Amino acid sequence: MTAAGEPLGPGSISVVVPVHDEERSVALVFEELQSTLQPLDRPWEVIFVDDGSTDGSFAALTRLHAQNDKVSVVRMRRNFGKAAALQAGFIQARGEVVVTIDGDLQDDPAEIPRLLAKLEEGFDLVSGWKTKRQDSWRRRTLSKIFNFTAGRMSGLRLHDMNCGLKAYRTEVVSGLRLYGELHRFIPVLAHYRGYRIAELPVNHRPRSHGRSRYGIERYLRGFFDLLSVSFLGRYGHRPLHLFGGLGLLLGLTGLGILIYLTGLKIAGSAIGQRPLLILGVLLVVVGIQLFSLGLLSEMIISHHEERADERGRLELRVEEILQ
Repeated sequence: MTAAGEPLGPGSISVVVPVHDEERSVALVFEELQSTLQPLDRPWEVIFVDDGSTDGSFAALTRLHAQNDKVSVVRMRRNFGKAAALQAGFIQARGEVVVTIDGDLQDDPAEIPRLLAKLEEGFDLVSGWKTKRQDSWRRRTLSKIFNFTAGRMSGLRLHDMNCGLKAYRTEVVSGLRLYGELHRFIPVLAHYRGYRIAELPVNHRPRSHGRSRYGIERYLRGFFDLLSVSFLGRYGHRPLHLFGGLGLLLGLTGLGILIYLTGLKIAGSAIGQRPLLILGVLLVVVGIQLFSLGLLSEMIISHHEERADERGRLELRVEEILQ
């Protein structure tokens, strides 16, 4: 793959649109984006990322690219998922501000100026909030449960963590490494890095083409990714605080049990057959192991940070780019 070209200029906007089997909507999405961005009198570009479409999406994007020099197209070798598609788009983005929007026409491009205005108030990331969501009751219910759980675990309270319509300052996305279902947690990742996050109600439209690809299994995968994000965000640079704390708690509890049993032994009671003895020994052993794991993790993190500047950019799984 090739890296992004020269920056577009002051105030420029890059719109990243992940696409998977959206042949019928890509031209309509670009028309609406053009109608919204042209009056802003700012340099702009639209980057479509074809995430392994099996219909005629890439052919439609190729025609769109040939007709308009504002359009860039990234073609993934196969369907790697939305996270990888967004990362590919972020790497190609040349604007000072990056906007993401889904390619199914449910997100309203007319909301982009409002997101940009909110960004200029001093925020680094503005996330859309689909207040009147045009989806099935099941998906709305699962989404509410997911957002509540994500907010409680991450400490970042947003009504709609996974809204596809977002605006970022370029520095927010330039250092992200997205995989799995981590695109859902970009606000959380930015929050842990100290960026300022805002949320803005946006219009959400009924689906006019295709069908939703989100099911319960994706929410389950997302939950495991949430555990990873929460752990790495809170303890990624201080793992001893987690493992050491748990080890100390368990070890002291086991030690207390053993001291109690020792007192009984001195008083003349038999303790050899008591299950409490096994529990006390087990807690002490597990506590020592967890504390040792924390120390080893601290050593690994220290070594990793010393060598972080020696690592090159990870190669993305991109087949073709049209610029």
